[in-house]
Amino acid sequence: MGEEEKPKQQQHQNSTESFTAMKSSLRQAIQVISSLISLSHSIKVFTVKWQLIRKKLEELSSGLMAVENCDSSENTAVFSGFIPPILVTVNECYDLARRCVELSFSGKLLMQSDLDVMVASFDRHLENLSGIYSAGILSHGFAIVVSRPGLGACKDDMRFYIRDLLTRMKIGDIEMKRQALVNFYEVMTEDERYVKLVVEVGNIVNVFVGFLDSPEIEIQEEASKILSLISGFDLCKGVLVRTGIIGPLIRVLESGSDLGKEGAAWCLQKLTVNSDNAWSVSAHGGVTALLKICSSGDFGGELIALACGVLRNLVGVEEIKRFMVDEGAIATFIKLARSREEIVQISSIEFLQNIASGDESVRQMVVREGGIHALVRVLDPKSATSSKTREVALRAVENLCFSSQNCINMLMIYGFMDQLVFFLRKGEVSVQELALKVTFRLCGTSEEAKKAMGDAGFMPELVKLLDAKSYEVREMATEALSNLVSVPKNRKRFVQDDRNIGFLLQLLDQEEGISGNKKLLLSILMSLTRCNSGRRKIASSGYLKNIEKLAEAEVSDAKRLVRKLSMNRFRSMLSGFWHS
Repeated sequence: MGEEEKPKQQQHQNSTESFTAMKSSLRQAIQVISSLISLSHSIKVFTVKWQLIRKKLEELSSGLMAVENCDSSENTAVFSGFIPPILVTVNECYDLARRCVELSFSGKLLMQSDLDVMVASFDRHLENLSGIYSAGILSHGFAIVVSRPGLGACKDDMRFYIRDLLTRMKIGDIEMKRQALVNFYEVMTEDERYVKLVVEVGNIVNVFVGFLDSPEIEIQEEASKILSLISGFDLCKGVLVRTGIIGPLIRVLESGSDLGKEGAAWCLQKLTVNSDNAWSVSAHGGVTALLKICSSGDFGGELIALACGVLRNLVGVEEIKRFMVDEGAIATFIKLARSREEIVQISSIEFLQNIASGDESVRQMVVREGGIHALVRVLDPKSATSSKTREVALRAVENLCFSSQNCINMLMIYGFMDQLVFFLRKGEVSVQELALKVTFRLCGTSEEAKKAMGDAGFMPELVKLLDAKSYEVREMATEALSNLVSVPKNRKRFVQDDRNIGFLLQLLDQEEGISGNKKLLLSILMSLTRCNSGRRKIASSGYLKNIEKLAEAEVSDAKRLVRKLSMNRFRSMLSGFWHS
């Protein structure tokens, strides 16, 4: 071996020994801290101060574990000078803990002072550790140190784990922070108990909110995902608002990535369910930012739908609603109602319903801007629109159009009658029932509407529903039919089908008791007696005995119907006598 190689070998050996010694002292510090944390749980005096010290110890332990995970000897000198002062402080603290457990301290004031010194010492150590992380000496290669507790783990293990993640979020490099956020999101989605602990432990929520303003897009996105998750829990909403989350969320909406914006909008949607937060959103420029997302055409359907949801929550505040209207929200959302994306269609139609609810001037604006035509297009049976979207559109028609004859006329011009008949005949069950409800409302609006409905073929479809399994469906169909046959033209059309009257008389026998539905059936039959062919077909029906049976049971409507039929038979006999 050459003379030049000996110093190098000696240098390498010294470095290895130093590294081993550093690792040994580091392991000792971690073990003493762990033992001190356990001991602190049995202390019954100065509990607030010991809770604070325990929190510092847990953060310090997490940071030292990350150092222990470092397998490089390059930074031995840095750590060798850093660990001994920690050991001194921890041993001093251990002595204080033992005296608190044994109640062997000389005075309360002196012990309080000593504990305050401990807190300050641990703060210095954590600050030094943070400097090491910030300098990049430790990188994301050491981010995953503490194993995630299994399902059903005790709260102490869970608390220690999230304190470890909090330490990494505070003092780690960018990748370490990101990974800690990812881990936070995963554990909270798997076990809701972590959400409660996040609120209880330290200032974790403040750290999450602070990350919303991070210049690092990935950090901002992960933070917005977590905040959107915890904002769904009632115990967190007040904490989030008190932390000042609204402003940062709006800033993400204005300049964040699309994924960050989705998380921010989702969070705002949950927070604005409470109308008390509406003014805060408005004050930070949130309404303008949300309207811009909806009107620009630069964003995906998921984000637009979430923005719609937030704005829908805000329309309950009159001043904010007026601002939206002045900013052109009506035209924007009518345009969105024509979108090919289901989620956008549904959200925009629901927004239009909300903003027009109870406000005639806004409702008229929706009509003027083409809202009715947009809804009818959504309901086109030839389109690929989903059943859910059609249900939303039918509700919107019912809520927006039936208070004005002009709107009803527009519906008829746009072909809405034919669509409604189609859904009564061939719609899925949920759409069919909603179509029946709209039919029921429509036939009570005007004589013109009843005539148009008769021409469009509503009556045969209503007859099919008269013996539906659902009592509500039967009753609604019967009442709608009763309204339609009150029009002479519809009566004549109805009795042309010989099966209709026989079917009505059969149903009279099936209805139990003197139900409201039975009364409606008798009302329909009474209307039909105003038509000559209707009277004849009722009188000659083989099921006439069902009416007579009810009349004998003192059912007043049946007795009236029998009298009406008897009078007409008597008149026919007289007419035949005088003309013989």
